[in-house]
Order: sequence, then C-alpha cells, then structure tokens
Amino acid sequence: MTRPTRTTVPRLHVLTDPAADDRALRTVEAALAGGAPGIQVRAKGSTDRDQLAFASAVVARCRAAGASCIVNDRVDLALASGADGVHLGADDLPIHLARELAGDRLLIGGTARAPDTARQAVDAGADYLGCGPLYPTSTKDGLPDPIGLDVLAAIVQAVDVPVIGISGVTADRVVEVVATGAHGVAVTAAVNATADPAEATRTLLAKLGSAAPSEPTAGTDDR
Repeated sequence: MTRPTRTTVPRLHVLTDPAADDRALRTVEAALAGGAPGIQVRAKGSTDRDQLAFASAVVARCRAAGASCIVNDRVDLALASGADGVHLGADDLPIHLARELAGDRLLIGGTARAPDTARQAVDAGADYLGCGPLYPTSTKDGLPDPIGLDVLAAIVQAVDVPVIGISGVTADRVVEVVATGAHGVAVTAAVNATADPAEATRTLLAKLGSAAPSEPTAGTDDR
C-alpha cells in the first residue's frame, strides 16, 4: 500500500465537541467556513445510531467544503458514515486489524507517546500519528502527563509519516510545535471554546502557514 502524502493528511485537525449536538455542528460549520482542512469527529455518550447520524452530518459538511473528515475511535462508524479516515487510540481496535477491515478505504491515524510506540504504530499500518498530550489540558479527562516538545521531536525523527501534535495546543504554541518537524496540530478548545470559531480557525491556519514543516526524517533503527 502506498503511504498517503503530506497533502493527504490535514495540517490542522479540528476536533468536534463530544456532545454531538446542533451546537457542535454549528461549530463545525464555522470552522469549515474559516478554512479548516480537516475535522475529527469525537462523539461520546450517545447511541451508535446517534453517533452515526452526527458523523454523517459532519462528513456531508466536510464534503461540501472540500475538507477531510476523520472519525475518532470507531472504524465501523468511519466506514458507515463515508468518512475519509479513522483515528485510533491505545485502547481502540488495533491498527493492523483496522487496516484489514478498511483496506485502502480509510486513512488510519495512530496514537503514540514515544518513538518506540510510534514505530510500532507505523509498522502496523498507521498513515499518520497523533502525539500527545503536548501540554496540560482540561478538555479531556484521564490523560497522562504531557510528553513535551522534546519527545515530539524524537517521534518525528523516528518515523516517516506525518506527525500531528495534540492537546493543549493554542495559536500561540503552533510555531513551536511545528518547529519540532511535526506536520501539524489537532485542537479542541482553541476552536470550540472561542466566541468566533471561524476566526480562531483562520488564526491557526495563519500560524501554520508561517511555520512550514520540515521534511520528516525516518529513523534508522528497528525499521
């Protein structure tokens, strides 16, 4: 399978509010109006049918805007909703099984907190990695301690796929995140918790535009 190029993986991933309600959809619409190239669907605490309906609604809006849609945690919902990809955490379906189920139909993201687990995820079939938490954040409970920028830089050097920094990322932190060689960032509060999600999205994109990522360098050990 040919790995997706850097242009396939959005540099900005805007995660949805987990409430999966009309307000969350309005925020998605505003983020897309602000130019968001990728939306990650994070829907919790509702039935599978409600989550599918929400994911399908987000996919439809992304299609209209020419953006990508990635569903968190659930390969089945990603496939059923017609999403472009799925992002899998450490407790979700193993990446190699997700690849068997999805084939080439989905972009598959994996989660990593260290170079060794990053290499394992890529070897299992991950097309990109979400790495964090980078900074302390209150948008998700039960997260481990932040890994920091030095570990993020080490992960970037260890793999040959795009790396996305996540958790606690604000517009003011984008430049230092991308300076590690990371491809881009994923945000929640930096868009969802603002009075103007469209303008917040434009600000994040401007910061990313001023901090073009360097080409990734593959690690030489264990590969």
